[in-house]
Amino acid sequence: MTSMRALRQNSSNGPEDLHLITDVPVPAPGPGEILLKVTAAGVNFADVMQTRGTYENGPEAPYVAGFEAAGVVVAVGEGVTAPAIGDHVVGTGGGAFAEYMVMSAAGAVPVPEGWSDDQAIGLILNWVTALAALKPLGRLAAGETVLVQAAAGGVGQAAVRLAKHYGATVIGAASPDKHESVRALGADRVVGYGEETGEVDLVLESVGGATFTAGLAAAKRVTGRVVVYGVAGGEVAITNRDLNFRHQIHVIGLHLGVLIEHAPAIFAELMDELRALIAAGVCVPGKPTVYDLADGPKALADLEARATSGKLALRP
Repeated sequence: MTSMRALRQNSSNGPEDLHLITDVPVPAPGPGEILLKVTAAGVNFADVMQTRGTYENGPEAPYVAGFEAAGVVVAVGEGVTAPAIGDHVVGTGGGAFAEYMVMSAAGAVPVPEGWSDDQAIGLILNWVTALAALKPLGRLAAGETVLVQAAAGGVGQAAVRLAKHYGATVIGAASPDKHESVRALGADRVVGYGEETGEVDLVLESVGGATFTAGLAAAKRVTGRVVVYGVAGGEVAITNRDLNFRHQIHVIGLHLGVLIEHAPAIFAELMDELRALIAAGVCVPGKPTVYDLADGPKALADLEARATSGKLALRP
């Protein structure tokens, strides 16, 4: 096959300008890369931001959208010894909303035994982000209290499960229609955004706006930590004066791509821990809401409108 179906973003006008096209050349893997026949592509809020041109260092339109996928390796580039042709893997790389994509061989993770490709979507971006936020960056200890913002989302759901596993008391914040699903994950308490929570030891923050400000206020003075890994609800500033006089807390930034690039040893430790969590049944197969590739614009619009829960995936 020399051409394929893909979703191309033509402008920064949002998901409405994401279109299915049928004559995109199939990419070729370069040195250290693999070619993946995509069976499931993950949808993330970063995809929404990219369609609006607000994602830092994101691609410039026009581009084939998406950056997370699972599937089967159909070709390998120079120097690649693993994974092998025929292996099922999950990983990241540009152009995931398509029938084929290339990704780094080093960052491709085997789909766990007994899992479908659909179920493995989110294994890296959601579970590892949640794990990084809780442990090496958030320094979570058993008995502490964690506030998970956007607890019904892909990272949020993983964070609730993980925090409970590590012995924390978990408060999940979500829209009212999602409270039951967050309780079902094991949250000890579920609140609306901005609702009073009392002091907490750790805040996992991906929303931004007024929710970010509420999280700062909830963190315990001196020892409280706020780990920021998203800006879905808008940008908000915190100044040196705030940290000196108003919020004497630890504010920690997390971007998984930067962590992988600049702290590979930490990423390797996270992957070891993830494998142990899978073996222990803590990290369980996902149940994404699956859209056809042609319905990708609707999936992104639904996510932007906060009309979804959990992980979303596209099937080429």
